Amino acid sequence: MEMVTVSPKFQVVIPRSVRVALDIRPGEKIQVLQYKDRIEFVLLKDIKKMRGFLKGIDTTVSREKDRV
Repeated sequence: MEMVTVSPKFQVVIPRSVRVALDIRPGEKIQVLQYKDRIEFVLLKDIKKMRGFLKGIDTTVSREKDRV
């Protein structure tokens, strides 16, 4: 887990390891959410770039016999 410090201007730096893992580039949009007592950052991707990201996903779902 990475630790960051809030600057006097209330800014934080996203650690390099996280930027690399999520392929965050300068200028990309990040949504900031408050959930109970924490802050969550959600990287917003262009919908056109999302095409094919689920390719090869297993869509089989086991269902109860009475739920056909």
